Amino acid sequence: MSNVCDVTGAKPSFGNAVSHSHRRTRRRWNPNIQRRRFHLADGTTIRLNVSTTVIKTIDRVGIDAVLARQRARKERS
Repeated sequence: MSNVCDVTGAKPSFGNAVSHSHRRTRRRWNPNIQRRRFHLADGTTIRLNVSTTVIKTIDRVGIDAVLARQRARKERS
């Protein structure tokens, strides 16, 4: 499974793990990606890899509104 959110495009970020003695080693922070099924208003079902932040947004405003926002963003860019 990919570590990228299908809606927001959230990807892993990179940085350093700093020990007590201040030695630095590279590490990465992964987004919390979940594979979820969503039921649209027209009765179809879609499966998306989404971050937990997007799941909260979908619970609040609905999947149709989130997908409409995503389409509007793609048209602007």
